[in-house]
Amino acid sequence: MDAKPRQILDMNAFDASRDGNGGDPLLVRRQQNMGAASVLFFRRPIEMVRAEGAWMEAADGTRYLDFYNNVPSVGHCHPRVVEAVSRQIATLNTNSRYLTQILETYLERLKGELPEALSNVVLTCSGSEANDLALRLARMSTGGTGVVVTETAYHGNTDLVMQVSPSAFKMGGPPDWVESVPPPGPEAYGDDIAGGFAAAIERAAEALAARGHRPAALICDSIFSSDGVFADPAGFLAPAVARMRAAGGLYIADEVQPGFARTGSAMWGFTRHRVEPDIVTMGKPMGNGFPMAGMAARPELLEAFCAQFGYFNTFGANPVAAAAGLAVLDVIADERLMENAARVGAHLAAGLAGLAARDDRIGAIRGAGLFLGLDLCREGDAGMPDPELAATVINGLRGHGVLIGAAGKFGHTLKIRPPLCLRFAEADRFVAALRAALAEA
Repeated sequence: MDAKPRQILDMNAFDASRDGNGGDPLLVRRQQNMGAASVLFFRRPIEMVRAEGAWMEAADGTRYLDFYNNVPSVGHCHPRVVEAVSRQIATLNTNSRYLTQILETYLERLKGELPEALSNVVLTCSGSEANDLALRLARMSTGGTGVVVTETAYHGNTDLVMQVSPSAFKMGGPPDWVESVPPPGPEAYGDDIAGGFAAAIERAAEALAARGHRPAALICDSIFSSDGVFADPAGFLAPAVARMRAAGGLYIADEVQPGFARTGSAMWGFTRHRVEPDIVTMGKPMGNGFPMAGMAARPELLEAFCAQFGYFNTFGANPVAAAAGLAVLDVIADERLMENAARVGAHLAAGLAGLAARDDRIGAIRGAGLFLGLDLCREGDAGMPDPELAATVINGLRGHGVLIGAAGKFGHTLKIRPPLCLRFAEADRFVAALRAALAEA
């Protein structure tokens, strides 16, 4: 295998040193304003001007089917979310130190979707903040410092969570208190995903202890999205969680990407694995584009942390965020988006399987609901990742009016996560566009 590991922000990214700026004045302004921190998609960045449902529209009038962005998960600019946010911001928007009816209503509705034991919720502004707080709670409650993650995980960009995000490192690697394991797929664990992954977690905990780091937590996103999307067999995660708890650590379920009905069978990805987390973190689709995130935990974990440090977030529990979050929960229920994710996701997966039967550059297809991963490989060799083909296909799909991104250790996995309102015809359109992009590659 000659493919090299790729950093997450390098996948499907505009590279000014390679691509220049084409004389685009808006791109020039972006480069001058944000410098090295500017991250843009595609070899030719797109200026977007509006969006609706599963579609986005560029300044030149081109409409794109969005299979990339899982933030507006109930659909871009959903009218009920727009109305709720607009009404609330015109009425009251303030910090979290005042009582408001809408916040408590939202928190109670959200808790109704979570395991009963996780009865305390802290709202933040980003998944990074939520994961940062979760790790701090785990360390405080266990007395440990060690953390186990998968080898291409991504959990955010604060100082703490970036250190448990191996895919974010352009140079070097995670610190001594982090141990990474291969993602839960047959390449690493053969036919026994559950047993192999559990054994890997146990070895990782032992390795941390041998280095003087008592295990504090296993943190993983329950569909392993940055690792390339690993969903099956349902239930494989439970034995690994048991091994971490036996070692003295907690299980933090990062639901920032798989949460809020995306997997089609439950509100949360961890539910598919029949396991109850000690801490759950949420973000991205929580407000359908309004910046909000959260962490749910058992009260004793939060009490222990707050007794020593306390926690406060100015914007995290503002009433506009609560309005957005409440509207999202209403839309998921009223429009039966979980059921839609299951039906349309199965239809999409079947279409991709049919395409794979005719093109041996398509390797494994994995996932659940409307969160799928599709490997692109060297022709005739399913074991040889082809990230260059993936990059070509991603940019080719853009030419066919479809937006998509990459994932996995080598960047050869198409990460398929359209809005939950996706229609059957739109799923078929994606399969047709992928067929065309592969033919042109």
